[in-house]
Amino acid sequence: MLDVSSRYLTLAKQLEAILDKDLPYISNLANFSALMWLELEEINWVGCYLANQSKSQLFLGPFQGKPACTTIQVGKGVCGSAYEQQQTLRVENVHEFPGHIACDSASESEIVVPLYLNNELFGVIDIDSPRLNRFDSSDQIGIEYLVKVLENKLSDVHF
Repeated sequence: MLDVSSRYLTLAKQLEAILDKDLPYISNLANFSALMWLELEEINWVGCYLANQSKSQLFLGPFQGKPACTTIQVGKGVCGSAYEQQQTLRVENVHEFPGHIACDSASESEIVVPLYLNNELFGVIDIDSPRLNRFDSSDQIGIEYLVKVLENKLSDVHF
């Protein structure tokens, strides 16, 4: 197992307790966002962007925070780039990211993790912070672990 900090292991236990494979995926994504909003420090937005049928755009899913951009082109901004590259992007200073999409001018740093459903790229989990360099490598490992917990629960969900 990866070196997941005890803080994220505790969050994973909480997440396991609130996710329900008998509920629609949207309900589980909403609870994931709510838990992250309550438990992660120094964040100002957390939620997901989900791929449309043609996989050319991401649309806003469940989130916590200020109103956000409703669509993002694949390959644009941090979310669209993480989706296109199929890898986590951890951005220390969003103002230095080429093509950054500023939905909230208070955001300074960001981490975006690809989200898979039944082994198919489904969208991204996006977390923003009003502090520069908020997310370090241990946060990345922990958040990726939490997303795996979410994916495992969603794998049994029917639409």
